[in-house]
Amino acid sequence: MNFESDIKKDTRSGFGEGLLELGEENPNVVALCADLTGSLKMNGFKDKFPDRFIQCGISEANMMGVAAGLAIGEKIPFTGTFANFSTGRVYDQIRQSIAYSDKNVKICASHAGLTLGEDGATHQILEDLGMMKMLPNMTVISPCDFLQTKQATKAIAQHHGPVYLRFGRPKMPVFIEESDEFIIGKAQRIFEGTDVSIFATGHLVWKAIEASRVLQNRGVSVDLFNIHTIKPLDTAAVIESAKKTGLVITAEEHQIAGGLGESIASTLTQNHPTKMKLVGVQDQFGESGTPDQLMKKYGIDTQDIVSAYENLTSH
Repeated sequence: MNFESDIKKDTRSGFGEGLLELGEENPNVVALCADLTGSLKMNGFKDKFPDRFIQCGISEANMMGVAAGLAIGEKIPFTGTFANFSTGRVYDQIRQSIAYSDKNVKICASHAGLTLGEDGATHQILEDLGMMKMLPNMTVISPCDFLQTKQATKAIAQHHGPVYLRFGRPKMPVFIEESDEFIIGKAQRIFEGTDVSIFATGHLVWKAIEASRVLQNRGVSVDLFNIHTIKPLDTAAVIESAKKTGLVITAEEHQIAGGLGESIASTLTQNHPTKMKLVGVQDQFGESGTPDQLMKKYGIDTQDIVSAYENLTSH
């Protein structure tokens, strides 16, 4: 991994590039959008494969139904809209028409979390990972940067069954490299250490890297993992690390309720009870502001991860 790179890109562009490459590689891949083609970076696919692109308009529930029908016809449909509309607005359609019958539909969701920024609380969904992970048959993926989002987009086309892929709008550091392997359901160790385990997902992986460097400079040995797959969770990696360090921190751009932290807490409660701190949004809606302002205000920034370690070791 390249932590010194100055390159910053938005994860939604990783989705767009991955989708275009899939279109070139697999004629069964089709794309559907709910009037947000530019925002989802789907223009490349639309322009090159107009006969395999369906503009559904602002009709997200219908889009999910069309995708389910295409899957019956052996196509691999990728739906694209904002995360709030990809989950909250169409939960019934996803549950009944996609998850229940294990349809091979890829639900691709941009503009998730607080880092959507100025659009405010109505669009900053913070409950989507929980909603999706509770559905039987659903795989839930939250990649950490531009390149990993591209890798994940291509990987889910090879996975049979419904997938929820979450990504975002802001430009974030690109530190994953082409040679870094992406495997659905397999946690990615970033740093190996013995004093504290940190499990982060999505945009919070970079914040966790920054926090780990702060702690490492203080002599703390950090076992840091990128949990790009929320479900199925890599429980073996979680348990192994917790047994080694005895302290666990989770970090996510999502409500504490229902998110990554709760999944890891459940795993450890049943297998190896461990002292934990969960860094995430504390039962609040978002508001309008820049991503940096909101991450600081809602307690999901670099210093909040450092503070979680300080709290764990002060008692």
